[in-house]
Amino acid sequence: MKPTINIEYCPKCGWLLRSAWMAQELLTTFTDDLYAVQLIPSEVAGRYIIRMGDLVLWDRKREGHFPEPKEIKKLVRDQIDPERSLGHSDR
Repeated sequence: MKPTINIEYCPKCGWLLRSAWMAQELLTTFTDDLYAVQLIPSEVAGRYIIRMGDLVLWDRKREGHFPEPKEIKKLVRDQIDPERSLGHSDR
């Protein structure tokens, strides 16, 4: 079964576009490897968390900043296919 990525974001903070952009980056990079990327409006102010199943890949509050797409791509790759090359994102 292919994994689903969940991006929980704060709609009141205006982070929908950021979340949609991250979803696009993931779906483009992992076309054959992901079942879906779900965007979940959070009821908690300031939340931006990216999960794969029960695993929290990124929590903005924990990390102290928003992730760059290449950071998330590496984290996803390390979970689904650690030997896979991400090309320029690996640099």
